[in-house]
Amino acid sequence: QAQLTQSGGGSVQAGGSLRLSCAASGNGDNWPCMSWFRQVGGGEREGVARIKSSGVSNYADSVKGRFTISKDNDKNTLTLQMNSLKPEDTAMYYCARDWRNYCTSWQDWGPGTQVTVSD
Repeated sequence: QAQLTQSGGGSVQAGGSLRLSCAASGNGDNWPCMSWFRQVGGGEREGVARIKSSGVSNYADSVKGRFTISKDNDKNTLTLQMNSLKPEDTAMYYCARDWRNYCTSWQDWGPGTQVTVSD
């Protein structure tokens, strides 16, 4: 069964870095659109970064220049490198997959991993 498994995250001081990984089984040779979201408490999930099968990526304004999304097709792994972290980046982070590659609706979700940034 195709699924998403997350690793990484944790606690860091402001200005530090963390890396999140998402192992994406079932993607095959042609990756669909994949994305990272974050959620604070019971609030809405916010799109952080996404990457299409072509490799084109987009970022939320709040993370541009600090976060980098990348994928390794051979290792079936999606990564989010987070640098210059701020306390407002504290959230639960989720990876997601849109099999249709439209990057508009997400059929599969990872379990989430907590990122905590302290002053």
